Amino acid sequence: MQTEFELTDIEVFDQQAFENDLKTDTPAIKVFRNALDKGHRILKERFEANHDATNYVLQRAWLVDQLVLKAWVRCAFLEHNSVALLAVGGYGRGELHPKSDVDLLILLESEMDDTIKTCIEQLIQFLWDIGLKVGQGVRTLAECEKEVAADITVATNLIEARLLTGPEHLFKALKAAIAPDRSWDHKAFFSAKVQEQTKRHDKYEDSGYNLEPNVKEGPGGLRDIQMIGWVAKRYFGATSLHDLIQHGFLTENEYQSLSEAQEFLWEIRCFLHLLVKRGEERLLFDYQGVIASAFDCKDDDAGLGVEKLMKRYYRTIKEIRTLNDMLLQLFEEVILYADTPTVVLPLNKRFQIRNNFIEVTNKAVFLNYPYALLEIFLLIQENPAIQGIRASTIRLILHYGYLIDDVFRQDLRARSLFLEIFRHQEGLTHVLRKMNRYNILAAYIPSFGKIVGQMQYDLFHIYTVEQHTLFVLRNLRRLNVPEFAQEFPFCSKLIQSIPKAELLYLAAFFHDIAKGRGGDHSKLGEIETLNFCHLHGLSDNDARLVAWLVRHHLIMSMTAQRQDISDPEVIKTFARQVTDTLHLDYLYLLTVADIRATNPELWNGWKNSLMLELYHKTKAFLSKGHGHVLNKQRHIEGIQKNARKLITESELENEISNLWQKIGDDYFLSSSPEEVARETEAMLNNTIPIVLERESKGGNGFILITADRDYLFADTTAFFERKNLSIIDAYIIPGEDDYNISAYTVLEKNGEQISSVERIKEILEGLKQAISDESHSHLAPINRRLPRKIKYFPVATNVTFKQDHLHNHTIMEIKTTDSPGVLSRIAEAFRTCKIRVKTAKITTFSSHIEDVFFITDYENHALFSMTQLDCLRTKLSDLLDKEVH
Repeated sequence: MQTEFELTDIEVFDQQAFENDLKTDTPAIKVFRNALDKGHRILKERFEANHDATNYVLQRAWLVDQLVLKAWVRCAFLEHNSVALLAVGGYGRGELHPKSDVDLLILLESEMDDTIKTCIEQLIQFLWDIGLKVGQGVRTLAECEKEVAADITVATNLIEARLLTGPEHLFKALKAAIAPDRSWDHKAFFSAKVQEQTKRHDKYEDSGYNLEPNVKEGPGGLRDIQMIGWVAKRYFGATSLHDLIQHGFLTENEYQSLSEAQEFLWEIRCFLHLLVKRGEERLLFDYQGVIASAFDCKDDDAGLGVEKLMKRYYRTIKEIRTLNDMLLQLFEEVILYADTPTVVLPLNKRFQIRNNFIEVTNKAVFLNYPYALLEIFLLIQENPAIQGIRASTIRLILHYGYLIDDVFRQDLRARSLFLEIFRHQEGLTHVLRKMNRYNILAAYIPSFGKIVGQMQYDLFHIYTVEQHTLFVLRNLRRLNVPEFAQEFPFCSKLIQSIPKAELLYLAAFFHDIAKGRGGDHSKLGEIETLNFCHLHGLSDNDARLVAWLVRHHLIMSMTAQRQDISDPEVIKTFARQVTDTLHLDYLYLLTVADIRATNPELWNGWKNSLMLELYHKTKAFLSKGHGHVLNKQRHIEGIQKNARKLITESELENEISNLWQKIGDDYFLSSSPEEVARETEAMLNNTIPIVLERESKGGNGFILITADRDYLFADTTAFFERKNLSIIDAYIIPGEDDYNISAYTVLEKNGEQISSVERIKEILEGLKQAISDESHSHLAPINRRLPRKIKYFPVATNVTFKQDHLHNHTIMEIKTTDSPGVLSRIAEAFRTCKIRVKTAKITTFSSHIEDVFFITDYENHALFSMTQLDCLRTKLSDLLDKEVH
């Protein structure tokens, strides 16, 4: 049987030349393979020249048709009038991407005999031998009907079946057997496909905005377009999406948008298949740069070429999801609720609720009352029973979005409505997502439109800027929802105490509004936020609070992760930046929500404890007023006084005093009275080295009491890294008479605490052995493979120094790739250049680290020698950069 396609480009498949080759002595397999290879080569060259993915996809299907049909004839199937050959799935639609499988169904009228079985085996083997990746099924009509009834996926594949050759009556019998009156009626089919799509979206966390999206399966991907087609074929008998225009379900413009979106995704998918030489559907970092170049997306002052490609991709899938939502809702109304009695509840003269969905009272509402483009979302918040917006009204929102212009933004009603959406709070995240999906946010706040689809090409920010912003708002809103109160109990309690939650939500909305413009996005965002707040009638105090939060939204995380918050001076400096407890409360909530929305894998119990510690210490300082001065010595004396009460061996008063004098003051700044008491008793009763477990909120703490020596930091870091543990905090305190106390907080590589008692015991024993080993044999390089993702984001080592005269040490900041054994190599550089570490703040940002080390020379003085500083900078670059490049 002739295929449905009339693509007979002789370049792709020259039938006469093919027949002539078969008449020669050349083996048939080679003739077929040569024809297939030639066709693929021509299609590839043509695609690389003109990027016409539609032509490639359709012509490859046509090319495969010709060869499959000729292979069918070779296998003597012409003698069997009870066997038909069908293309199914994507091949059934006549669409074959470069490396897509060729899905076939061999349909039997009855059970096959040995002759037919032999023919089928010969056919499939032959197709594989010539280079086709075949997925085949062999079923009778009865078996097809049975499998369709049991599996919606089989039903979907067969709906798209296309007869290649064989008895037409058999094909018609199949269509009759799987028709809605026999299996999967319209309601059951639609419900099953919607459920299937929901599960698929959930697999990708209902977001297609991942750094390495799946072009085919991800939300907004090609499957979402196919979903529309499947329903249309099943219910309307449509042969193409264009048929939906005749049925009133698509406008011509919407059809063009879907077609253009599909063509773009097809183009990406073709490039992916050709580049990887297999059916790869994930747009991995490995390929994004090459494909960006193919799309002529170049690096310039406006951004990286990769970011431009991905921005177009994310905007495309957003448009597909919007149309998918709208069309499925239209289908739902026709298929599921056509017989449902209509209940209409008026809301006002512009809107009403029809069967729990909000709709306009007439098609001219938005034209006559443009501010209603915002009002509809506030009404959804005010009426929790509303399940969504009717599809016909969504279409009107999309159409009349152009009415949101400068005049609209000056309208007091529009400004009041927008602000009221944030003040209402209930359903805030829900409506903001809808406003983003239907382009209302981008229209009302043009600067928000600029960050839609804006990615940052790194592993730290795993969502586009606008999706990250909406996740921050979601995180804050969850704190106010009783059923989620146990997730972050302190935050949930704190958010109840702030006077105006809408100010926090506005700060979250604007905190990254200026990303991607160049310059400091916090400063630029502060200016824009202040203007917005004043234009929308906020008081000067409220406006300044929101703008301050945008300007300073990073300072709490930076202080906690990059400075020594056991130092009273650090707390004092931070508190003076925050100014009062009100700003602190707002900032703390925003910081927690922001970090968790940047990359969920980066939030852990340790960061939670750091933020809480900084919050409580700062609040204690602020609560005593700015006149209060934190007294370091008084604090140490308080720790010692309380520790003495806990030490059972009180007769050793003199020994305790002598020991504490040797240890030095810094130890007491980083220790609780309970820790001091326990560790003092251990030092009095044991010889060094002593290794103890230390309680650490959010991590596992270990304290080492040793004689002072050069290799200590190198020995310890090497041990932890070999145990596959991440060091997240460290401090080293050199005392008198060769006493040295170092404490480390570690986590498992997955960010979890060590839970096994046996593993803790093993670490304690191994750690003691490692720091006692004078041979340092364990310092050999760690040669674990660099993770795939990280190798695409190498960070050249950058080292900076500044002097802290008050504490007589040098602060070294280092930014470099997070490669296996990175801390061990840093420790090796310290050893080579004769450097001691007092404190280390370890901060990992997925693909790179930004660590801060407080260092001295071997005499415990700050580093002023340029020779020593240059040695350190050079050695670090040599040791770290060679591991990545």
